Amino acid sequence: MKILVTGVTGQLGHDCVKELEDRGIEVRGVSSRDFPLTEPDAVRRFMLSYRPDAVIHCAAYTAVDRAEEEEARCMAVNAGGTRALAESCRELGAKLLYISTDYVFPGDGEKPYEVNDEKGPQNVYGRSKLAGEQAVQELLDAYFIVRISWVFGLNGRNFIRTMLQLSETHDVLTVVDDQIGSPTYTRDLAVLLADMIQTDAYGVYHATNEGFCSWAEFAAEIFRQAGCGTSVKPVSSSAYPTKAVRPKNSRLSKRSLDEAGFLRLPRWQDAVGRYLIELDTIKKP
Repeated sequence: MKILVTGVTGQLGHDCVKELEDRGIEVRGVSSRDFPLTEPDAVRRFMLSYRPDAVIHCAAYTAVDRAEEEEARCMAVNAGGTRALAESCRELGAKLLYISTDYVFPGDGEKPYEVNDEKGPQNVYGRSKLAGEQAVQELLDAYFIVRISWVFGLNGRNFIRTMLQLSETHDVLTVVDDQIGSPTYTRDLAVLLADMIQTDAYGVYHATNEGFCSWAEFAAEIFRQAGCGTSVKPVSSSAYPTKAVRPKNSRLSKRSLDEAGFLRLPRWQDAVGRYLIELDTIKKP
């Protein structure tokens, strides 16, 4: 099996390539430099040249606030680029696994969203990712759509790295406590995606580490496990206004994983601990 992974320079793409390589699967990771999603003809040329059996599509425009000012570019990458990729997959008969987001939902209430619950993105980024989902579903039968949230991994910036950096100069940090969701460790997710892409259990899935928390609770757990003296002061989202509306409810139900026989990811607290160990390892000479 030959697999193409887009977004190799990002957190998830990096870990997907590593996981597939560790399994002895032929894989090629590409970045926007050699796989420009805003150029459909270039996408098709590359796909017809490499001819993968499957694609794990991790690449995306993810600057949520900037997207409010760069809607055209965000849509070109997340919607147009995904459509071009799906068209090439259809032409080649290749499977496509598309990484999506909790932002496709309205983000209200307290109940975890099921995969088929009503959509209602509240910002440009969410609308662009939903448009990508719709393109995949319109063009392909052999597809997986996997929605994730609150991602952290080695190959890039994320909430944990930011909190650790801020803790070096702050005794107290204010963090919002009215947005609830689940962190997702890319190393854990990559294992699931590598399992999934080798099956024909097509459909829509939610995949995050187990358990729910607020951003404030997430930060407090980071500091506790890292042995930092920094404390967390919970505040409302209104204390930190952003250009893009953030969902208050990012809870995602994993029932779809259970029904397909896939294993859920470990609890998010366990993932934080293993990530902190990994961070400490890469800091050493």
